[in-house]
Amino acid sequence: MSTRATSVTMADVGALAGVTARTVSNVLSNSPAVRPETRDRVLRAVEKLGYRMNTSARSLKTGRTGAITLAIPDLGIDYFSDLARRIMIESERHGWAVVIEQTGARRDSEIAILSGARRQHSDGLIFQPHALGPGDERYLTGTDRLVILGDRIFNGPVDHVTMTNTEAARVATQYLIDRGRTRIAAIGSNPRVSTVSAASLRLQGYLLAISEAGLEAPPERIVVAEEWHLRDGADAMSQLLNLRERPDAVFCFNDTLAIGALHSIAMAGLSVPDDIAVVGFDNVPISQFSFPPLTTIEPGTAQIAKNAVDMLWARVNGSTDPPREIFTDCALVVRHSA
Repeated sequence: MSTRATSVTMADVGALAGVTARTVSNVLSNSPAVRPETRDRVLRAVEKLGYRMNTSARSLKTGRTGAITLAIPDLGIDYFSDLARRIMIESERHGWAVVIEQTGARRDSEIAILSGARRQHSDGLIFQPHALGPGDERYLTGTDRLVILGDRIFNGPVDHVTMTNTEAARVATQYLIDRGRTRIAAIGSNPRVSTVSAASLRLQGYLLAISEAGLEAPPERIVVAEEWHLRDGADAMSQLLNLRERPDAVFCFNDTLAIGALHSIAMAGLSVPDDIAVVGFDNVPISQFSFPPLTTIEPGTAQIAKNAVDMLWARVNGSTDPPREIFTDCALVVRHSA
């Protein structure tokens, strides 16, 4: 099959489908100008003949590869796996495949991504940095086919899609205050990261709501979690449960931390939300199936994916508009954990 597939040409596919080679090319490039019945005939011919497009030849001719790169810190974090899935769906509308690079939130990996050396076979890059920060704008030189996701760490000339982290965290904390909770803890702080990181911005929102309500946030109620995985949430919650004055609510900086916290609360024989209310952030798919279902912040992940892909598509197709910064809409999703 592989030998046959490499010898089949677009002309062969066109002859079987009763169309020109140009029409076959339009179908395989996902052109909207092709009628549905024609597209179906061509795709049946492609399948029957086992045709495979020569992407190297297409790249030489058009300067396009048909793929983009998505660079994210860690697919093991539910938010990033959900984001990657949504970006793949949006990219399919433009006929793009998506190559995913995990940076591990390491500075050297993020610099390598931006250097361009690992992007030569990609039409563009959607990049969520974690380790880079203010002052790293120099790495953006020549990266016009680039969209930055997440919290603004650059003042450079690139398109950017992010969320209103501070306001969303304030809303989440205020919801707990409105439910009568007065000893509200926070899980996810990380003093080692930039002041414009998600951890720092969500901490700012938490502290703002606490201050506005005239409540206290003693240091022992703000637990550091350098990694935002299930184990980190469980360990942080166990630390809070050992305090002399146990919190009556906890705001976790992502849903994975929150689900880990739910586990530790249950293992301690306590009830959610009666003993401790829990709120997360990100509204990842698993959050509605935790026990109890998790109250959380919806950060507009679908909007982030669509805007990022559309902005990159415009750049790849020659847009010279000034760089844009888009903030998505965030909303509290109330379930049973708070």
